[in-house]
Amino acid sequence: MTVTPIYWIGFFVFVVAMLVLDLKVFNKANTAPTMKHSLITSGVWIVLALLFAFIIFHLGGKDATVDYLTTYTLEMSLSLDNLFVFILVFGFFNIAAKYQHRVLFWGVFTAIIMRVLFILGGSALLSHFQWLMYVLGAFLLYAGIKMFFNNQEQQESLDDNKLMRFLNKVLPIKITEQDGAPFFVKSNGKTFVTQFMVALIFIEISDIIFAFDSIPASLAVTTDTFVVITSNIFALMGLRSFYAALSLILPMFKYIKYGLAAILSFIGLKMIVNEISKAMGSSFEISNAASLVVIVLCLAVAIGASLISNRREKQA
Repeated sequence: MTVTPIYWIGFFVFVVAMLVLDLKVFNKANTAPTMKHSLITSGVWIVLALLFAFIIFHLGGKDATVDYLTTYTLEMSLSLDNLFVFILVFGFFNIAAKYQHRVLFWGVFTAIIMRVLFILGGSALLSHFQWLMYVLGAFLLYAGIKMFFNNQEQQESLDDNKLMRFLNKVLPIKITEQDGAPFFVKSNGKTFVTQFMVALIFIEISDIIFAFDSIPASLAVTTDTFVVITSNIFALMGLRSFYAALSLILPMFKYIKYGLAAILSFIGLKMIVNEISKAMGSSFEISNAASLVVIVLCLAVAIGASLISNRREKQA
């Protein structure tokens, strides 16, 4: 798909404008976002993402549009697991709900830059070294199996976290009052980083770690950088806006991890099968349209199973 610079510039200008609008207008007051506000803002981002599909259709036709919708749904799905880390971090540092959006907002900029670099680098590598598709496929398959058997109850607390111990050694950290949620404070002529900055660092590190799963999965669908970057950013913005609501809803879906594991495993298997088929000269291929259906089904089954289990536990 050929994309002229005007589309790249227009997209990023639009994203920056929406971010400024989000901070200066929609979340100007330091108040905890309500469920209604969270649903509306995330709904706006989802609608914008779907409307953007028409631009993709104009540029690349039906196949590019299916690729865009598949990578968007895939990124939205795989990023859900990252939100559990956000909940843990905000709880550990006792960040008030009304300041959590501020931390997430500033984290978006770094997340976007890092993801763009990852996608451009990954796409360039795959275009020059086709055999890397087998490596990425095997990696995603391994990541999915590992996620399936990983016991969440065994996750370490932030008290014992190596990054936390490292930051305590190298940074002058000062727990400060919540008012204004400053990232830095001065005391006795010395500058300290606050718990808000440390929380931001944890969130950015976790986003980078989770990107190692989600970006290869997106590149397994398409190596078109415009499709992958735009779908990733729309998914990132939608989920961050949806955080306030998801932080209350996600704990109800105890089987969501298995749905995400199935998605990762399927995408990895798809990469390997399609590459083997291509190498053998076969016309068989697992299409991206089929991938989109499988992703939605995995999520639906995981959510449905969680709701049924919750209902049975209440009745018991």
